[in-house]
Amino acid sequence: MLKTRSHHVSHRYSERWRPIRFVTILAVVLAFYAVCFHFADIDLHRLWLGLPRLGAWSARAWPPDFSEFQALLVRAAETIAMATLGTTLGALIAVPLCIAGARNIATWSIVYLPTRFLLNALRGIDSFVFALLFVAAVGLGPFAGVLGVGFHTAGSIAKLWAETIEAAEKGPLDAARMTGASELKVVSYALVPDILPASVSIGLYMWEFNIRASTVLGIVGAGGLGQELKSSIDLLDFPRVFAILIVILVMVTCIDQASAIIRRRIT
Repeated sequence: MLKTRSHHVSHRYSERWRPIRFVTILAVVLAFYAVCFHFADIDLHRLWLGLPRLGAWSARAWPPDFSEFQALLVRAAETIAMATLGTTLGALIAVPLCIAGARNIATWSIVYLPTRFLLNALRGIDSFVFALLFVAAVGLGPFAGVLGVGFHTAGSIAKLWAETIEAAEKGPLDAARMTGASELKVVSYALVPDILPASVSIGLYMWEFNIRASTVLGIVGAGGLGQELKSSIDLLDFPRVFAILIVILVMVTCIDQASAIIRRRIT
């Protein structure tokens, strides 16, 4: 009886404070957005005044200039190569990191915690920033883009793979350990077959993302379509800008469709 009465009192107390909690949370969210609007310098009037100028530029961009289409295809190939090799590099780096960053595999905090910190650091630094740093180290060109994409992707893939490992069924792992198998064999024969489809799907998704991200790495000198885009914008060559945007759109759409087909077949 006492427990039932206490439960009813607690329920009534919770019901009484629920509207106050809702209003408090709403006020905090609105205040947060107000601060964001202030620091983002949102000015709709300035946008309205700039729309005619944007319209004039769009009108000048027609028709698109494909006179250097072959050069654009070469730049598109550079972009795809940067994303593909960068994603592959990131995946190779991520393999040991995701194992060390999965709590159900790396049970020692001395391994798990530093690995998680490293993954957060790699994910926290954008591929754009990495590419800028590597341009200073290895010079202009797609190689800097590959390294930039690879290091950022390593953190993202490793974190997602680590979470996939942590969500894996414990039964096969425990059964394999009970046979006396080494941890390497447990991972190889009990864990990998279970997580492989999801891991491949994550890798393909990151490849799609990196294709889109690599289109702007040329702005910092990493080659690809981004470099052509920046040059054309600097020269106010809007027909060529429009042509580059069309190439980017077609390229990204084709890659997304191909990746989606592969993901459906493996899952």
